Amino acid sequence: MRTKSWPLMHNNITRADLDLIIQYLSEEDPQLTHGPKVREFEKKWSEWLGVKYSVMVNSGSSANDLTMLALKHLKGVGEVIVPPLTWVSDIASVLHAGMSPKFVDISSRNLALDETKILNAISSNTKAVFLTHVLGYDGLTDKLIATLSDLGIPLIEDVCESHGATHNGKKLGSFGWASNFSFYYAHHLTTIEGGMICTNDQELFEVIRMLRSHGMLRESTNENLKEKYMSEYPDLNSDFIFTMASHNMRPTELNGLLGISQLNRLDTNNKKRAENLDCFLDNLNSERFRTNFLREGNSNYAFTLVLKEPSFDFRDKVEFQLKSNGVEYRRGLSGGGNQLRQPYLKNISGLPTPESLKETEHIHNFAWYIGNYPSINQNDIVWLTDLLNSITND
Repeated sequence: MRTKSWPLMHNNITRADLDLIIQYLSEEDPQLTHGPKVREFEKKWSEWLGVKYSVMVNSGSSANDLTMLALKHLKGVGEVIVPPLTWVSDIASVLHAGMSPKFVDISSRNLALDETKILNAISSNTKAVFLTHVLGYDGLTDKLIATLSDLGIPLIEDVCESHGATHNGKKLGSFGWASNFSFYYAHHLTTIEGGMICTNDQELFEVIRMLRSHGMLRESTNENLKEKYMSEYPDLNSDFIFTMASHNMRPTELNGLLGISQLNRLDTNNKKRAENLDCFLDNLNSERFRTNFLREGNSNYAFTLVLKEPSFDFRDKVEFQLKSNGVEYRRGLSGGGNQLRQPYLKNISGLPTPESLKETEHIHNFAWYIGNYPSINQNDIVWLTDLLNSITND
């Protein structure tokens, strides 16, 4: 029996990253709150992603909150089409902004919102589509991108689990009106805690910059906007004009420094993650487990293990074998499965029943993710698939 454990994630912070921080802290008077290092990382990230603007914040959840606040400020209050399979902060950010979440089911092939169900759910009250790219898979279609553009409905991409994944060779996060990334400890690139909001829309960029720092006007880079507010409020100190009610969601210079260091190896690590996923799915028994995911352009975050047919008995056997062999897992994939089953949504009227979202319900009950990281040996992956394939449903 294998004795080595299989954790969800290995430490993605290297000795070189730590030495860089130590060197920076050893300088005579290092700046710690956000400043030049954060701005350097924002610039490098924009160049890597292929967008005009990036604003670093203190977490991916903060990125969600600020994006929704900006949507409310620029587009007004209404419905946001959201996935039932996502992290809680996506839905919470919609609620925090006073918007109404509108849930539709997911696709079995990429685990993102189903294109047809999105388009059928659009109404005159739709303010945006908030789509999560789940576990490194590409959640976009050409038809969805084109239709939303024609209708003038903003696409917001949650790319927190999918750094570097692509659609038609172009990085996810460069298609939407806004895109949000998380740099949490377990993700492809980590700054310990941190996040990024990316856009090609200059007006959105200026709003996000202000929202990041209490809504302060001085954070804007638009001189015309500054002049406008200063002329309208001559009684205020121009350094302390708060244009919108917001929070402090700034990162630190150490977060920015880590981001710069980690970005240097992100593409190499993503290539290995994708190769690992291919090895996992290619060796998995396709009669018992789903293996027909849309893999083109993926930057897999964690191995996707989904039963082909619903069976609670087989599910329990899979979990027993994984636990017995030291393999850590999370049932329900992103966010623990169907968000409509969570207590925080129980008092909100007009939501669909959890059972009505068939694909999401299958994932909730009969799917897991297992750790994938660049250091995994493919012999170990074959060991894992052999273990899973040996489980019978007799």
